[in-house]
Amino acid sequence: MIKDNQKYFNRLQVVLDGFVIIVSYLIAWYVMMTNVREDEIGVLPPEIYIMALVLLVPFFLLLYYACNLYTPKRMQGRRLEGSNILKANIIGALTFMAVLYLIKQGDVSRRLLVVFFTLNVVLTVAERNAVRLVLMNARKLGLNQKHVILVGYSRAAEEYIDRIVQNPQWGYRIMGILDDNVPTGTLYRNVEVLGATESLSYILDGNNPDEIAITLGLNEYYKLERIVAMCEKSGVHTKFIPDYSNIIPTKPYTEDILGLPVINIRHVPLSNTFNMMVKRSMDVVGSLVCIVLFSPVMLLAAIAVRVSSPGPLIFKQERVGLHNQPFQMYKFRSMEVQSKADEKKGWTIKNDPRVTPVGRFIRKTSIDELPQLFNVLKGDMSLVGPRPERPQFVEKFREEIPRYMIKHQVRPGMTGWAQVNGYRGNTSIKKRIEHDLYYIENWSVGLDIKILLMTPLKGFVNKNAY
Repeated sequence: MIKDNQKYFNRLQVVLDGFVIIVSYLIAWYVMMTNVREDEIGVLPPEIYIMALVLLVPFFLLLYYACNLYTPKRMQGRRLEGSNILKANIIGALTFMAVLYLIKQGDVSRRLLVVFFTLNVVLTVAERNAVRLVLMNARKLGLNQKHVILVGYSRAAEEYIDRIVQNPQWGYRIMGILDDNVPTGTLYRNVEVLGATESLSYILDGNNPDEIAITLGLNEYYKLERIVAMCEKSGVHTKFIPDYSNIIPTKPYTEDILGLPVINIRHVPLSNTFNMMVKRSMDVVGSLVCIVLFSPVMLLAAIAVRVSSPGPLIFKQERVGLHNQPFQMYKFRSMEVQSKADEKKGWTIKNDPRVTPVGRFIRKTSIDELPQLFNVLKGDMSLVGPRPERPQFVEKFREEIPRYMIKHQVRPGMTGWAQVNGYRGNTSIKKRIEHDLYYIENWSVGLDIKILLMTPLKGFVNKNAY
């Protein structure tokens, strides 16, 4: 079983990380020495630098441990691991410089420190990704598997199995399901119901799984205490996968009230004042830069719209924004002028006769959205966020789609997680909201930057824009 080998993988990872630290340091030392002038004063002998390396390696490995770089990461993303590596190296660099200051050692090469910390981040990320790639390929071949037993046949169990089957690189093998209501022998995606939950102790003795996942249905939670007691008695690592994932967020925010755990139904990082200030600063700077950068494109678009058909240059439309407040969203006009009643009838359809030839092009390329940079500058919108909708559709969707109104807890955006994943225009509203909620609950500066970088590749040209 994988638990017998995990400690060896961890030790190998420590050795590889230590090797990378040494190589990065030696390369930095070589670069420093090859650029030292013969008459330069204050150059330390090699013995001092080697002595520093002896202390540096265990210190950095401890930092990696503190930054969760030696925890199992079958499902951990590259971005999170990369940010942890960067965090550990920044802490290491600051600590190293602080120690040099305290011991009044001012002759250590600053060039060496810069090259070392930069190179160490790059090489460690490369080494970790190489290890990840090797393990993923091995797991696809059926090696390095983690064996799991599910307790409870529910919607949560099916969703868990779906994800495991779709991602063989994670290396999970589901041995079977225990349930009191579904007949023994029932199959779901080749995973069999082995028996009732009462047989858990017997199954654990005979199969020695690596992990137990409790996937009981909501109506069976009265069994939870008994099943957890059996799992803990066996000593097997146990997970709880709730059957109310449509209510609890992916990263729940918990509080401790004198030992009583309290789960907040919705945690929105952007409700934090500091996070709001950071995002607003990015919006102001980013919108100003984009206005200057795209001003030639906007000028040409304005001329084309003005020449192609009579009517106003800018089309203003009421949308619902932060805290359900309406605002006027700007676009280059892409359709013939119409009455307010006609405008509210519905979305644009394929080959819509109201769309002008110039309008069809600027809608396909999203050039018509560029005036929204001024909405961002005003504070009505953000560069990144859920796309805003018209009031009549908000009223419609709030009744039809669960959790729809949560999107209004943040500023709407010019682009968003749903848009760069293909959910734009005439696509599934439900899927769009799922992606919007993921963004709201998992917001970070890094995620915003990722979406902005993906937008030119996946967000500008809109095949669903008519």
